[in-house]
Amino acid sequence: MFNSLSDRLTATFKNLRGKGRLTEADVDATVREIRRALLDADVAVPVVREFTGRVRERALGAEVSAALNPGQQIVKIVNEELVEILGGETRRIRLAKNGPTVIMLAGLQGAGKTTLAGKLSKWLKAQGHSPILVACDLQRPNAVTQLQVVGQRANVPVFAPHPGATSTELDQPAGDPVAVARAGVEEARQKLHDVVIVDTAGRLGVDAGMMEQARQIRRAIVPNEVLFVIDSMIGQDAVNTAMAFDEGVNFTGIVLSKLDGDARGGAALSVASVTGKPVMFASTGEGLDDFELFHPDRMASRILDLGDVLTLIEQAEKAWDKDEAARMAKKFADQEDFTLEDFLAQMQQIRNMGSMKKMLMMMPGAQNIRQQLEQFDEREIDRVEAIVRSMTPHERLAPKIINGSRRARIARGSGVHVSEVNGLLERFAQAQKMMKKMAQGGMPGMPGMPGMPGAGGARKNAKNAPKKKAKSGNPAKAAQERKEAEARRANAAKALPTGAAFGQQGGDFDPSQLNLPKGFDKFLGK
Repeated sequence: MFNSLSDRLTATFKNLRGKGRLTEADVDATVREIRRALLDADVAVPVVREFTGRVRERALGAEVSAALNPGQQIVKIVNEELVEILGGETRRIRLAKNGPTVIMLAGLQGAGKTTLAGKLSKWLKAQGHSPILVACDLQRPNAVTQLQVVGQRANVPVFAPHPGATSTELDQPAGDPVAVARAGVEEARQKLHDVVIVDTAGRLGVDAGMMEQARQIRRAIVPNEVLFVIDSMIGQDAVNTAMAFDEGVNFTGIVLSKLDGDARGGAALSVASVTGKPVMFASTGEGLDDFELFHPDRMASRILDLGDVLTLIEQAEKAWDKDEAARMAKKFADQEDFTLEDFLAQMQQIRNMGSMKKMLMMMPGAQNIRQQLEQFDEREIDRVEAIVRSMTPHERLAPKIINGSRRARIARGSGVHVSEVNGLLERFAQAQKMMKKMAQGGMPGMPGMPGMPGAGGARKNAKNAPKKKAKSGNPAKAAQERKEAEARRANAAKALPTGAAFGQQGGDFDPSQLNLPKGFDKFLGK
């Protein structure tokens, strides 16, 4: 969504690198480029004017002039101001102290309210709640049926006493949405559901009739939260729509839908600043799992190409199998071979985390390789899995036995060329060697690790070690040197008694001569 904005801001900050001091002209040029980037991203003009004014004021202040790296300090200022535009801090749902928590969804038709109701219910269910959906959109054809399908996919019950309008009865809704909303809350109270999500009707534009119906539903159910669902791709009209809904139903939070689109998306950034209401959730895809709590600081980091490692870690913790992780850790500690069975298990864990593209885009600096990531084929993981599953259990444990005929059979079984099987086995062999070296105590070539081949510490020790004396090319002199070396070894053997682990063979031994703990002499056999 914010790729163009991210590219423009990243290019602007590159001009500040390496400068030990920033002049007022440098700051003005940077603020000018930031203003252009925000306006091109469709951010509302009043928001841009206020944002750039604060950035310029802080950039000319003492916090930049006294900084060791002024360029990085300006990036820090822009990041903090972006967080303020997006709401300042993470805002969570306020749960009711008594009875079910009632959440009302409002927004224009086409914003994705019905689908988002299913996403929100599934997310709440994963948090340990027992939600129920209430179908109050009785105007849009088949809206009730759509909510029932979404609820079934999310495994959440749907309260729908009326079928709503059909394609042949557009002007005659099948029931009163206010009465359905009131009955839905009562149903949740009787069935002991702790969260009620009310899906209301939308329109193609803001009109008095729609707003009055939304106000009546709000007065009837007295919701704990009223979430305004806004399409992140609608442009500057998002601000006007948000202000109209805020005046009409006084919503308490914002949900950004279609955040995975390719529109500029700047208007969505303006809504929180203009209305003063926080962005609470974001919908990032078409699947029911493409839904996340909105963190202003993390979104600002994504826009500035600083990554979102915390969200990536949370997704990994949610999808990763702890038993499988413990098994792999034990296998790694025991220095056992990494097999294709382990590789297949790791692939399954990665697939459970979701789209590889989305995960890689959360890494810092991902904008620099965005073109390569966009060309990445998610089906490559399916092909790799098909190759591994076409092997016998013995081949997965001992891939060295896979000869030419076996590779041809595996290629036929997985529907790929033999070259792809060869490539996978070569990459796996490299990964297996790397895992083995790591299990043995470290990777070669790691700087500052003494005692490892190729490590910085090993090279340093080798440089300081005394050089070995070269052998003479004269046969007589070489024979003399061998005799002298043998004599030295014989004298050393006589000087040090051998035969015992502690260098002592026979003779009297007094434990009191050693500085041992009290009572330890009984273990020495005396």
